[in-house]
Amino acid sequence: MSDTDLVEIKAKARKAAFVRRKAAFDARPPSVAGSLSGVLAGYRGVPIAGYMPIRTEIDPLPAMAEAAAYGPVGVPVITGMGQPLKFSRWQPEGALRDGPFGAKVPEQDDFFEPEILIVPLVAFDRTGGRLGYGGGFYDRTLERLRAKRATLAIGFAFAAQEAEDLPLEATDQPLDMIVTEQGVLSPA
Repeated sequence: MSDTDLVEIKAKARKAAFVRRKAAFDARPPSVAGSLSGVLAGYRGVPIAGYMPIRTEIDPLPAMAEAAAYGPVGVPVITGMGQPLKFSRWQPEGALRDGPFGAKVPEQDDFFEPEILIVPLVAFDRTGGRLGYGGGFYDRTLERLRAKRATLAIGFAFAAQEAEDLPLEATDQPLDMIVTEQGVLSPA
């Protein structure tokens, strides 16, 4: 399979996944953040990075706010195309500014390296495969962090975002866990 074919296959998979995610977002399943809070409770005080939800992404902010009472919580900051993400310390009521791609970032940068990443996604599979937006930011970031120490990647998604046969590449970093409104999946 050529690189061009894989790009087209991934684009088609993303389009279908966006439709499923929007339908799930519009349905607003109950207690979504509660599942994530339950998982994070087992890691109190461990440096965590979440994300500021955009468009139809599932909202991790309630779980992040709860975790912030016990230790550092950050959000991603894009420093440039082709670069790994940096993570700036976030507080539930902290001042924010506009960042790239419509996501808010803390007004003042206070960078740190998380040991747990709550990862947004377009689609996932039961083996820990993740289809993102296509920029490779999380793959580069997880590869860099995992080269230094164990780093837990938690995919946070609506159950409807599950897919089979995701078009994955060797550079795609796997998820260690997926949290949905229907429960927690631990890929084999």
